[in-house]
Amino acid sequence: MRSRTVVLSVLFAALAIVIALVSLSVGTTKLPLADVVEVLLGGGRRGTRLIVLELRLPRVATGLLVGIAFAVSGALLQTLSRNPLASPDIVGVNSGASAGAVAVIVLAGTGGGNISGFAAKVGIPLAALLGGLLATLIVGALSIQRGMVDAGRVVLIGVGIAAAANSLVAWLLVIGDVNDAGRAAAWLAGSLNSREWSDALPVLGAVVLLLPVAMMFNRDLSALVLGDDVASSLGVRVARIRLALLVIATVLAAMATAGAGPIAFVALVAPQVAQRLTRMERPPLVTAATLGALFVVLADLLARNGLQWAQIGPYELPVGVVTAACGAPYLLHLIGRQQKGR
Repeated sequence: MRSRTVVLSVLFAALAIVIALVSLSVGTTKLPLADVVEVLLGGGRRGTRLIVLELRLPRVATGLLVGIAFAVSGALLQTLSRNPLASPDIVGVNSGASAGAVAVIVLAGTGGGNISGFAAKVGIPLAALLGGLLATLIVGALSIQRGMVDAGRVVLIGVGIAAAANSLVAWLLVIGDVNDAGRAAAWLAGSLNSREWSDALPVLGAVVLLLPVAMMFNRDLSALVLGDDVASSLGVRVARIRLALLVIATVLAAMATAGAGPIAFVALVAPQVAQRLTRMERPPLVTAATLGALFVVLADLLARNGLQWAQIGPYELPVGVVTAACGAPYLLHLIGRQQKGR
């Protein structure tokens, strides 16, 4: 890793930790930072421990993990396709995962299931994983041209698959029970509200297992940026490496979607900003991961307290609304750059 990449990764990680501590201290009940740190070190009063460890820490931890998972997934997809627009929320991975998760939320509730029990802990992550893998399989199969995956077709076909999955989600919301549809609609906005440790654990497992595996392919990723022919001449098994990394990216995005809903534009913005700041030929995985974590926890802090700080009212926004407000202009900027380049 280059020194610039290391410095930026450490800086983003430190900022994410600082924002996380601030997020643990502010809210309806304000806590001094010293009390928060004391609780995290194993001390503190019972009431403070309840607020920090049971009410706020699961939300903050889920936000950090979801940011890492989305950012690494986006970095992998953008490198594999050599397209800055190829992120899981644009090429249909998040939409497929959302369709699977919403099907569990709506159909389990309509069928009398307890969505807060077994279905929530196992069914939603599993359905999101299967939906994301299915969407990736369809996009990959339809993007093959002359025996190779065409990078330009990936985005176009992905947009179509995302539209189809979103139509399925809309139909499920129509046929479902009103209460179940309301919960699913709130989840679809991308929210960290009322997150529990059971929401964070699947994302933690995916990050701990798959991030080191993805980093083992750093050399191969650098070769793939040069093109499949050059990578093959350098000894890279292009088809196998591409398939393995595509599966890793899909699982990370699906688990992140299961944990907090399809939080928009994290997978698009974090890798591209990390690449430009590090001045590398591709998005660096570690820098993108730390920047993604920082992006999500900062957006959640603003979503949870921004309207109160502005004295508008005691309202809370879904974190996906804040990330979308930040990411949409950047998406337009990327599209403009591509058009100008052409």
